[in-house]
Parts: sequence; C-alpha cells; structure tokens
Amino acid sequence: MSESTAPPQTVLLRRGEVHSPADPFATAMVVERGQVAWVGSEGAADAFADGVDEVVDLDGALVTPAFTDAHVHTTSTGLALTGLDLSGAPSLEAALALVRDFAAARPHDRVLLGHGWDAARWPGGRPPTRAELDEATGGRPLYLSRIDVHSAVVTTALLDLVPGDVTREDAPLTAAAHHAVRAAAFAAVTPAQRAAAQRAALAHAASLGIGTVHECAGPEISSEDDLTGLLRLAAEEPGPRVIGYWAEQADEGVAKARELGAIGAAGDLFVDGALGSHTACLHEPYADAGHTGTAYLDAAAVAAHVIACTEAGLQAGFHAIGDAAVSTVVKGVRDAAQKLGLARVRAARHRVEHAEMLTPDTVAAFAELGLTASVQPAFDALWGGEDGMYAQRLGVERARTLNPFAALLRTGVPLAFGSDSPVTPLDPWGTVRAAAFHRTPEHRVSVRAAFTAHTRGGWRAIGRDDAGVLVPGAPADYAVWRTGELVVQAPDDRVARWSTDPRSGTPGLPDLTPGGDLPVCLRTVVGGRTVFVRPGE
Repeated sequence: MSESTAPPQTVLLRRGEVHSPADPFATAMVVERGQVAWVGSEGAADAFADGVDEVVDLDGALVTPAFTDAHVHTTSTGLALTGLDLSGAPSLEAALALVRDFAAARPHDRVLLGHGWDAARWPGGRPPTRAELDEATGGRPLYLSRIDVHSAVVTTALLDLVPGDVTREDAPLTAAAHHAVRAAAFAAVTPAQRAAAQRAALAHAASLGIGTVHECAGPEISSEDDLTGLLRLAAEEPGPRVIGYWAEQADEGVAKARELGAIGAAGDLFVDGALGSHTACLHEPYADAGHTGTAYLDAAAVAAHVIACTEAGLQAGFHAIGDAAVSTVVKGVRDAAQKLGLARVRAARHRVEHAEMLTPDTVAAFAELGLTASVQPAFDALWGGEDGMYAQRLGVERARTLNPFAALLRTGVPLAFGSDSPVTPLDPWGTVRAAAFHRTPEHRVSVRAAFTAHTRGGWRAIGRDDAGVLVPGAPADYAVWRTGELVVQAPDDRVARWSTDPRSGTPGLPDLTPGGDLPVCLRTVVGGRTVFVRPGE
C-alpha cells in the first residue's frame, strides 16, 4: 500500500475481509467520491476492476469502519504525547525523578506541563508536595494534572502567575482553584505549541484507526481559541474528523457554541467531578473520606440548559459520574421534558458523559428520555476490580455497580464509546476489549456490541444514523487491519455458538481475549481520503 493525500476518484479494495452488515461474507469494497459504493464477494469484484482508478490488494487484511472516539481533549492529549507523562510512574520518588529530568531537558519552556500521576497506585498513596515540586523544577512554573484531570499539583511559581487570589493549600487543587491554575498554565502555551500538540494528537488517532473524534471543549477546560484553532486545523489538513462541543450553560452556552462552530453546548459541562479526586457527587459518603463530593449544578440548572439547547436545535450534555450527579441530570432533563414535551427532548439526543454510577431507575430514565451514554470502558480496566481505585473510594459492593454497560444496552440506551484522552489513552481495540471483558462479569457486552458502540455509536450520538458502518451510501471512513483469525465473542456462550453458524450472518471480529495481541492499523481513510499509512505497507 502507498500513501495518498488526495482521494482517487474510485478505489477497489479486494482479497480481504470487509466487516459489513450488507454482506457478512464480503471480501471486497468499492469507494467512490468519498462514499462506500459497493461491498460484496471476490468474484463480483472482477466486474469493477477495469473501471476504477486504484486497486488495493488487501492480502487478507480486515477492513472495518473507522472508530469514533466520542470524548477527547485533543490539545491536552497532544501535550501529554509531547510533554511529561507520569502515568507509568510506579512511585512518588519515580515521579519526582521524571519531573527533574523533564525540567532539565526543557530549560526554555515558559511553563512545564505534565499529566497522569495517580497517588492511589503509589506506595504510601501520597501526592508530591509543593516544596518537592519546587525543588525538582528549580522553582519554575509547573502544572501536573492528576490522571482524571479533576485535580492538579503545581509549583509556587505557577501560583504566582494566577491572577487574583488562589488557595496556597499544600494539597491537590480541585474545583475553582484547579480551573484557575490550569487556565494560567495553558495561557503560557503559544499558538504554535498548541497547533503542534493538536497535530500530534490527531496523527496519533489516525494511526490507531480513529476517523472521528468528539472534542469536548469548554471555558473551564480549554479556551475559545483552542477549539476554533482545532476545528480550523481539522478542516484544512488531512486527518480525523473533529466534532466540536462547547460546555457552557444555558443561553450563553447556546450562543457561544453556535459562534464557535460546535454542534452542542455539551461535553464536560460539570455536574460533578471525579471519583479519584473525591469530587464525584454521591448519595452516600465516600468509603475513604467523610463527605459526598462536589455538586456543581442542580436540577434547575440542568433543566434550564436542556430547554435552551432543545429550543435552539442543539445538543445538551453533561459530565456526571456520581450517583447523585446522575440523579440530578435525570431530574433536570425530565423537568425539561415536562415543559417541552418528551418527544422533542428525545429527538435532540442529549448526552451524558461518563455516567458511571447508575441504578436501575436511572438506567430506565436514560432510555425514557433518549439520553446517550457517552462512556469510557477503559475506566473499568484501569480502576475497577476488588482492589482497584473504585473499591478504595466506594467499597467493594458499590464499586461493583459501576459502568453497567450490559444493563444500558438491554434497556435500549444508546452507547457511544470514548477514551476521555488524556485520562485514558486513545486505544480503540483496547476499549472494545475492556467492555467485553469488564471486571464485573454481569456488565460485559459482546465484542460486536462494543465495536458498534465505538464505531456507529459515535455517529448516532451526533444525530447521524447513516454512518459508522460500511454499506453503500455511507461515508468512506474505514481502517485496514492486520489481525489474526476472526471470531465471535459474547458473554453468553449460546449466543457465541449461534453467531458463528453461517445461518446467523454475523460477521466476525478479531479475538480480543486479554493477553493476546490487538489488531495493528495499516491504513486509515476518512471520507475517501487516506490520512494514515503504516510505514512499509
């Protein structure tokens, strides 16, 4: 295969496996003018061979729809890729050593940026103090976000850059204090640095078979210039599609979302924080802290936002993780539906990001109100299990209830999978694996259902039912993979056995059993345009 930056008029891909509901045994596909024109068998492909501009010999490779990552912070992802990554630090001492080395290697940076520390996984469980960071950086400005991006540790020099008063408490900063230091840190990033970070993130996404990302921006997360610059870059340069959201409340948020080119006043409009930072809002106190977290919005504010967005024809959306926060969203959306009519609210396809602590009642309410659950299965892989962070924060019994993907699907709640990168890495097949092999078995879904949530689910979440699937007329967003034998994996063995019967017409997918190799992306195509080719292919 050879890379092309301009789409040929017509392309025939043949001698592979094409994952398509139009033909579960397809081995070939024709792409024309940025759309899928035909899928079918190798024998039928001969009829197209003489009339196309390019023939791609797949040599047995698998072709699937490109993935959609439904929750990304692109610039932060790029800065994490090019900056200090502490996610692998095994201890506080190791993290401080990485900070020292990073500071020494970047003597001219106006501010040092890092991400990914997780004291809950370190011996002793203690984050670095400000004095330790001041020493490690030689007194320079430093911002280090915790892995969940809902708290941070900083140096004294960075606090000195924050306008107005900000707490000098020697502990991880949360809520308004965190937003203030993050704004000061990111304000020191030059436009050129920001664009370079965005390019790095989008190139990395393309190399993983991701064709679309949903950028979850907002005034407390990034900036207006960050979002508009990203949307402009994505429109002008080859790479994944970028769908923008702007998380600002009610009428002001609606106006700003329209002005910035976002499709919704949604994404990380915070109803609460995160479990790791003890800021997710709970009905009952944390098992390891004497409080119930932080509530940023009440039901009245949620209702006002949903009403404003629905009347403007935009999506509303909220960040809600704790059970109290999710209940607040449900009550607010229900109140909005009582004013506007249930059908009108359902048609808007409003979103809830993360939605981790659900009950049977709130799951049913999501289905009733037509709410999309934009969820991150890697959270369970990273923090689930009886010895994980969830169990530390909530106790084992409450932790077992988190991320109930199977219950959501059974109830008819639309799922859209994402990473919340840089909270967890861009890793689409790893995300599908995490959902199919959830640490709590009753929450597992089939690989096929998880794959659909990470491809078609993201398109449905933006109101497009015609995309994310390789059928004639759909956008030609696809990825080519080197992988092993295709199988059907489902939590119920009876379903798996039937699905492998030729009469079921179920196309196979890669074996994602934990411990095995994940598929390798060979090529990613967006709208018929090649945006990534693995070197040597």
